[in-house]
Amino acid sequence: MEYVAVLLPSVCLAVLFYFVIKAIFNVDRAEREAMARAEELQDAEDARNRGTAEEEKGEQEN
Repeated sequence: MEYVAVLLPSVCLAVLFYFVIKAIFNVDRAEREAMARAEELQDAEDARNRGTAEEEKGEQEN
């Protein structure tokens, strides 16, 4: 029983550490996915704006 009393705090800290690190990685993954979606939306908006600017430029030349 002495072994359990000696090892239990270390085991509990190891389990707690595992869940904290897992949570950090999950938050990081979610943030990276959100940033990727935001960049895709921004790229699409930039492409639309370039297309509109090119159309206006074409109309001005005519």
